[in-house]
Amino acid sequence: MRADVNVSVRKPGEEFGTRTETKNVNSVRFAMAVIEHEARRQVGLIEEGGTVVQETRLFDPDKGVTRPLRSKEDAHDYRYFPDPDLLPLELEECRGSLPELPDAKRKRYEGLGISAYNASVLTAEVETAGWFDTLLNHDVDAKQAANWVGAELFGALNRLGVSIAESPVSPADAAGLLKLVADGTISGTIAKTVFEKMLESGDPAGDIVEREGLKQTSDTGEIDARIDEILAANADKVEQYKAGKEALFGFFVGQTMKAMQGKANPQLVNERLRSKLG
Repeated sequence: MRADVNVSVRKPGEEFGTRTETKNVNSVRFAMAVIEHEARRQVGLIEEGGTVVQETRLFDPDKGVTRPLRSKEDAHDYRYFPDPDLLPLELEECRGSLPELPDAKRKRYEGLGISAYNASVLTAEVETAGWFDTLLNHDVDAKQAANWVGAELFGALNRLGVSIAESPVSPADAAGLLKLVADGTISGTIAKTVFEKMLESGDPAGDIVEREGLKQTSDTGEIDARIDEILAANADKVEQYKAGKEALFGFFVGQTMKAMQGKANPQLVNERLRSKLG
């Protein structure tokens, strides 16, 4: 591919300004970069009181900028001129038939509470955005879903060497997993284990949780019993904690979760520990 990219800018309602021509741009991505850079450069020149020089420029893909190659005295040197037989081309109907474009999609995602970075990642490829929109159609929390896709799903796809279109886990099954976390059936830690089993077996998250007894427990009696055992076995650390070494709280949480094989409700573990440690 080789393209010559012509760019000029104007204020709303005014005539187009002086154009530049960037030669031999060899990809769609670079063509987009040239347009964005040249538009910003020309607007900056005009706003600073300068003028845009009609010239041929080259694109530096390493720096993402254009630089002058040669100048021309007038437009005829470029071999372009108005064709009197061509009617004006109106594209409003085409604009109305276009699908949602990446910029609009990013803004929509950000409006759902998704970070600007995650929104950018999710709209980088049309297949990714389509997969994510299907996931959102299953009534999951948008922010939670975006974080999970960016971390867990993309990580798994990279390990497997497949695209999101080839994902072993469908948007519907991913929604099932996220809902189990949201309603407290499983913890975030257990969700990672369940997800790996989903990738291996293709089974829905709910079936795996039921089959392997992975439901999170909110039984305060059982949680209290495990906490009491851990505090009794670590009396020296309890004294250190009460003497001001508060960083040990994380140790007690970790030991409790380990004793309960990761199935304890983390919020309840924290609450019961704080109660018992005073």
